[in-house]
Amino acid sequence: MNRTGLTRIALVVAVIFAVTMALLPKPPHLPIDQFGDKVGHMLAFATIALLAALSFPTARLFRIGERLSFLGAMIEVLQSIPSLHRDCDIQDWIADTLAIAVVLLVVWSVRRGRGARLN
Repeated sequence: MNRTGLTRIALVVAVIFAVTMALLPKPPHLPIDQFGDKVGHMLAFATIALLAALSFPTARLFRIGERLSFLGAMIEVLQSIPSLHRDCDIQDWIADTLAIAVVLLVVWSVRRGRGARLN
């Protein structure tokens, strides 16, 4: 299996983990929790954005960012389901989108430096 195949598997695992943790009524406590909710959001979506960019090297980075931001928004909408006992917070979505944008800008910069097609 090539590197792209492995990163795609890692991407699927990361998305499943993030969505599961976001939708569990009582998620387990993780060491990252000590730094606050927003840091956890940003770490999760930064990781997912990097894996997505590596998994789809010819995809337009704007499209990757758009779709990942939409995933973050949908998670927040689903968290508004009363039986989940979670909070829908637009600031969480903003944190997700900010982390996605920063990572994809770094990826764009690296690709540009290597002379790759600008996405």
